[in-house]
Amino acid sequence: MVEASREKLSTYFQYAEPIRRLIYTTNTIEGFHRQVRKVTKTKGAFPSDMALLKLIYLSHQNISKKWVMPLANWSQTAQQLAIWFGERMQLDLK
Repeated sequence: MVEASREKLSTYFQYAEPIRRLIYTTNTIEGFHRQVRKVTKTKGAFPSDMALLKLIYLSHQNISKKWVMPLANWSQTAQQLAIWFGERMQLDLK
């Protein structure tokens, strides 16, 4: 177990700092889930699945308004990702 964790961690540190920061900030999804849970946990029960889906949709609309900050140094990070992942990361240099 420890060896597997060490291998994953050493792979993480092979990437340049901007890529590591991007990987680390993928916790955005967890943050989104936390904000949705904050809205849904205050409700006791939902009359239907559609009521829950509507509430999640509306909370998504409010949450996404806050996501306006671009990633810092994205051009540099994108270039490094293209080097590491080649065919899987195509850059549009137009």
